Amino acid sequence: QSNFQRTLRSVISPLLRTLGWVRGLALTACVLVSFTQAVSINKAINTQEVAVKEKHARNILFFRGAHTFWAAVNRLPLSSNAVLCWKFCHVFHKLLRDGHPNVIKDSLRNKADLNDMSRMWGHMSEGYGKLCSLYLKLLITKMDFHVKNPRFPGNLQMSDRQLDEAGENDVNNFFQITVEMFDYLECELNLFLGVFSSLDMSRSVSVTAAGQCRLAPLLQVILDCSHLYDYTVKLLFKLHSCLPADTLEGHRDRFQEQFKKLKNLFYRSSNLQYFKRLIQIPQLPENAPNFLRASALSEHISPVVVVPPEPASPESEPDEKLLSASSQRVAETKFDDVFGATAASDPFNFSRQNGMRRDNKEQLVEQLTAELRSLKEELTTFRGESSRLCRSLQGRVSELEAELAEQSHLKRQALGESEFLRAELEDLRRAREDTEKEQRSLTEFERKAQANEQRYTKLKEKYTELVQGHAELLRKNAEVTRQVSVARAAQEEVELVRREMREKVKAAREEAKQRVREPDVQLISQTGRSNRMRAECVVGARKKCCRQLVRTVRPEVTWILAPCLRERERENRIVPKLKSRSSVPATPSTAARQRPFVDSRADVLEMVRSVVRFGHLVGDTVAQGGAASRTSPTEQAGRKYARGAGGEGGATFPECSFVCGAKRCLQLVKLRPRGLELQQGELGDLVEQEMAATSVTVETAAARIEEMLSASRAVDTGMKMEVNERILSSCTGLMQAVRELILSSKDLQRDILECGRGAATAKEFYAKNSRWTEGLISASKAVGWGAAVMVDAAEEALRGRGGFERLMVSSREIAAGTAQLVAASKVKADRDSANLARLQRASRGVTQAAAGVVASTKSAKTQIEERDTMDFSSMTLIQVKRQEMDSQVRVLELEAQLQRERERLGELRKKHYELAGVAEGWEEGEGQSPLPR
Repeated sequence: QSNFQRTLRSVISPLLRTLGWVRGLALTACVLVSFTQAVSINKAINTQEVAVKEKHARNILFFRGAHTFWAAVNRLPLSSNAVLCWKFCHVFHKLLRDGHPNVIKDSLRNKADLNDMSRMWGHMSEGYGKLCSLYLKLLITKMDFHVKNPRFPGNLQMSDRQLDEAGENDVNNFFQITVEMFDYLECELNLFLGVFSSLDMSRSVSVTAAGQCRLAPLLQVILDCSHLYDYTVKLLFKLHSCLPADTLEGHRDRFQEQFKKLKNLFYRSSNLQYFKRLIQIPQLPENAPNFLRASALSEHISPVVVVPPEPASPESEPDEKLLSASSQRVAETKFDDVFGATAASDPFNFSRQNGMRRDNKEQLVEQLTAELRSLKEELTTFRGESSRLCRSLQGRVSELEAELAEQSHLKRQALGESEFLRAELEDLRRAREDTEKEQRSLTEFERKAQANEQRYTKLKEKYTELVQGHAELLRKNAEVTRQVSVARAAQEEVELVRREMREKVKAAREEAKQRVREPDVQLISQTGRSNRMRAECVVGARKKCCRQLVRTVRPEVTWILAPCLRERERENRIVPKLKSRSSVPATPSTAARQRPFVDSRADVLEMVRSVVRFGHLVGDTVAQGGAASRTSPTEQAGRKYARGAGGEGGATFPECSFVCGAKRCLQLVKLRPRGLELQQGELGDLVEQEMAATSVTVETAAARIEEMLSASRAVDTGMKMEVNERILSSCTGLMQAVRELILSSKDLQRDILECGRGAATAKEFYAKNSRWTEGLISASKAVGWGAAVMVDAAEEALRGRGGFERLMVSSREIAAGTAQLVAASKVKADRDSANLARLQRASRGVTQAAAGVVASTKSAKTQIEERDTMDFSSMTLIQVKRQEMDSQVRVLELEAQLQRERERLGELRKKHYELAGVAEGWEEGEGQSPLPR
């Protein structure tokens, strides 16, 4: 039993020692890796002004955290040596980019120390101190960015889908991420500019050790900037598709500034020899992307930074040899610890316990040593092969990333083109629908046009009939005029005969006086009595013939005028129908045809006076003929004179028809409408009252405007005072022009009264020209009313209650009233009158002043609208959408209100034309129209 125990102990003890050696070897490997990382940290972060070697930085990235890194860094004097702090920032930046994600979490506890160190180095204005401050701010910003946006990896490499997921498809998140990226990129650019400003670019600084020490960290900055620029462009396009352009104006301005800086820095970096062998820097486009055009996203090319595979560094061999030698020494020490260095020192000496020979032990040691050596060779071979494969795989990965970027660009370009084509297709579809609608509306318009053409043809036929009837009436009027001319010629002949008869009567009287002296007076008296009796008989016969002639001529005149009256009545029945069918287009033509009839009263009255005078002359002729016949010495002379007088009287009887026609025309003239419901004596007083009232209104308006201008200057300031002063100054100018116009109009009225009334008074002249007087009164009222309304509108505008549109309309009404006043005055004025020229100049001044009021009012309205522009900076998306819906509702309501107001305006204009037609006598044609000139 004792021999068995000894044998079992001799077998188990070596196994236990072997297991302890394996555990110790694993622990030793971990210690060796930690030691290797500490050595790499100390070699990478030192006081020498040379660039950090890539192999040292790469050895630091093996751990799954940053505890070992910070344990080694906290023992370094970073606050006392700027170069040491600069190289620490470089290594820490690379660890944040390419290390394990836990590096950021493990480094947050040291954020306060980094802040203090950044402020401390910020007090230095030159050298590495300023650069360290900028670099530390960049690292702090990077940690904050990744803490706020954990979806972004340290190296910022993401796909478009991952970028959309990072924003969670929320426009507010995308907006915030864009702002944070702007801050991040701003820190990168500040470091970039700080490094370049600290270098003397006139020399080849990129080949010196000191220059490479400052330029080496920019490799990480270039990689970050390329990704940040790409993501910023994509996010801005996404934001512009969701938000209004005005809201993102600050983003666009900030992007433009950073784009110019980044493009310049990329260009300067690509020309440095140091970067040419380490990295391939992309070039940004000539112009920044146009975010206002959605299709510009397809033109965007993501900048890809290509890092060529790094060749194996021969400087790593001594470290590997050192590691192999140290591991070999540790392994041998562990082996001696397990199996014993000598037999005497080993408490478990197998040769003494079980008689094992020493050569077996040596053989075992040699065997294990050979196996360990073969394993080391295999490990070395495996390391070399793995390094070669890693480099080849890194190169392949870079190529695939470049191809992937190109394919992504092509995909985005194809998507942009497809979107553009889809949009064009949609536009074409909408255009086709619009074309079909327009075609249908065009067909409807053609149908309506044909109906209108037919109605126009019928109206044209009616109008042709009216024109023909009017021409016939004009021909008849010409015939009547010709007959009147013949009557005037006959009157002149009667006057000549009268003078001849007076001379003959005078001669007869002389002869009678001579014969009275003769003794045969009785015979003469008897003869005279007989002659008187015969003359009375002749006169009675003549009166009887005249009465018979009148009875004969009257049916003929009635027969001549009856068709004219029937034609006139037919026209009076047709004209209202035509007016009802085309009220507005028929108004000017009707007024143009009626104006000659209205202005022909003076000629008709002159003709009536001539007829009356002609009647008196005929009566005198008959009386003188009777006297001559009574004083005639012989019956033969009396008969002779009676025959002559009868011939002359008979020659005048045909003219009675013309006298009757003239009398009929005079009755028709009396049927003309008087217009205003006033007595003729009151028209002159009304004209003077209206002109005086207009003058008072204009003076009052000018005084009120002056008062408002003084009050505005005393109370208002700034832009409000400028706007009010401009409006009131233009209104004051308009009032002065209107005042000058009224004075000129009064002077011209006096000229018209002096030249046109003759022996009549001013009231009789105004009553005689009642239509013209009505137009003058209407124009004066329009000017006064417009001035009063303009003052009220100006007061409302000054008080901030609107009134701009009312002010413009009232100024236009004043201009229209002055134009009507000038037109009314021009009708009766002499063309060469100086006062008429003065009135026309005053009218042009009023028109220009009214245009000035409209222009100043529009300018003031524009300034107020620009001042009241809405501020969208503090509004959220929901608020903007709500206000957009409210604006749409308001637009629809205003459009409906505008349509109703347009219809109401049309009805008002139609009623205005109808009332104006009644006032002008267009509808009072059921009687007989005045005789045309």
